[in-house]
Amino acid sequence: MTLEDREDIKLPGGIRKRSLAGINGLTMNVLEAGYETPARPAVLLLHGFPDLAFSWRRTMLPLAAAGYHVIAPDQRGYGATTGWDDRYDGDVASFRTHSYARDALGVVEALGHRSVAAVVGHDFGSMIAAYCALVRPDVFRSLVMMSFPFDGPPAIPFDTAGKPSEPPPPSLAAQLAALPRPRQDSMTWFGTPGANADMLHTPLGLHDFLRAYFHVKSADWPCNHPHPLVTGSAAELATLPTYYIMDAGVGMAATVAPNMPTPAQIAANRWLPEADLAAYTAAFGRTGFQGGLNWFRCHTGPIGRSEIELFAGRSIDVPSRFISGAADWGTYRKPGAIERMRTTTCARMDGVHLIEGAGHWVQQEQPERFNAILLEFLRRHPVPG
Repeated sequence: MTLEDREDIKLPGGIRKRSLAGINGLTMNVLEAGYETPARPAVLLLHGFPDLAFSWRRTMLPLAAAGYHVIAPDQRGYGATTGWDDRYDGDVASFRTHSYARDALGVVEALGHRSVAAVVGHDFGSMIAAYCALVRPDVFRSLVMMSFPFDGPPAIPFDTAGKPSEPPPPSLAAQLAALPRPRQDSMTWFGTPGANADMLHTPLGLHDFLRAYFHVKSADWPCNHPHPLVTGSAAELATLPTYYIMDAGVGMAATVAPNMPTPAQIAANRWLPEADLAAYTAAFGRTGFQGGLNWFRCHTGPIGRSEIELFAGRSIDVPSRFISGAADWGTYRKPGAIERMRTTTCARMDGVHLIEGAGHWVQQEQPERFNAILLEFLRRHPVPG
């Protein structure tokens, strides 16, 4: 039985699920819309953390109505996709960015497409989408990033031969830990051995943890007022909400628990009603979070770094756009990233759109506004005939 066969998953009519075997060692669970008509241009939607293909439920049908074959997989480590290693001490390297990009390419090919009109990625899926477009622009013909600006592959040290090496500065982790109120970066914390259990087996219960986590990163939480950072110092980063720059020694469950929405707020929530949250609770209750967390371990550590550095200095040359919620701190959590993305990394960036009334979960919080911006982008950059 797959996730979408469960009674707590309610997919809108017109969206179907498929199981694709033999995708880079995985059996991928994929949601599709617009599949009835052959030879349509495809759009690939890549979810973030902690999320599922289900997160695109309010976007898939509008794209299909506009003439696209819409494809949304549960990514490696998530949902009903199987074949990945769920151990902390397992095959961590299989979760590096290029494994995910290879997964995406395999899905596209398996469904009979030589290219897609656009790859659209949210959160960590934005990074995967960006690498898809960077490495295979012939397949991924345009790019939409959401909530996580991509500012290019890391640079390789230049002109260093015969010169003494500079001592490395203190790590960001050390600088955060040395603050008067010691802190830790959530992306680093996600890579620690206890992160999965902290969220999965919290005294809050998984359902309430997810409710609090989704709430605190949304526009519903009144303390989300993001703005660009100036220096990127540890002290400045420590002004971010604690769900991004956490108190040292405090796990994510305890971090978000004080901001649990009230029963009245939960009842009034239209973008994530209890029936939809049940889908997330069921999925992560079955898989845990470790698969998703392993990507963060690769992203923030040395695993796979040399592979990514192979593309140092390369720009993304397909049409690109960035969309985020106006209340999403993810736009600014990496100082300067959004400006580097606009001016250097993406040679054909056509705009940055920050949607009012949305936080981190922009396509769920404000689907009509998000869908309109996405469809305008697709119309502006049609697939070459």
